[in-house]
Amino acid sequence: MFIQTESTPNPATLKFLPGQSVLAAGTADFPNEAAAEASPLAARIFATGNVTGVFFGPDFVTVTKADAVEWAHIKPGILGAIMEHFQSGQPVLGDESGTVGHAVHDGPDGEIVNQIKELLDTRVRPAVAQDGGDITFHGFDRGIVYLHMQGACAGCPSSTMTLKMGIENLLRHYIPEVVEVRPVAA
Repeated sequence: MFIQTESTPNPATLKFLPGQSVLAAGTADFPNEAAAEASPLAARIFATGNVTGVFFGPDFVTVTKADAVEWAHIKPGILGAIMEHFQSGQPVLGDESGTVGHAVHDGPDGEIVNQIKELLDTRVRPAVAQDGGDITFHGFDRGIVYLHMQGACAGCPSSTMTLKMGIENLLRHYIPEVVEVRPVAA
């Protein structure tokens, strides 16, 4: 098994490409070691030490490291953990509880929210996945769209620029009711 790595816009995050499917559908975010209990793979990666977050996409694993450590010191252990996991035959997720999607919106703005989710799914999420992350809808209130940033996007220095210059402009262009986009904490 040969695992490729790619850098992401977030210097604390690396994208690992195992050359096979990681998740059949959706994404899964493990922002801490306690959350990783739902995934044998995420638990193995956290066990290598100095890992602060793990995120799964369809064909990639994104790992965020602690600031005090260099990639050269922990990358071999993470590669080994990913390789061991896929050779073990264990499932990536213990159950499907880790899969992430858009938040459900109940309210008078249902049509606007559906348009927001459609634009996120067709224009934003595929591009963000290339960088090892995901952005999902969290809420819409009085013209403000709240988005949840995951994987390489969480804590990325360029995420504010992505939100304001990219996603906010896109949503405002197609949906006049949108006045601002804000991130929400996990």
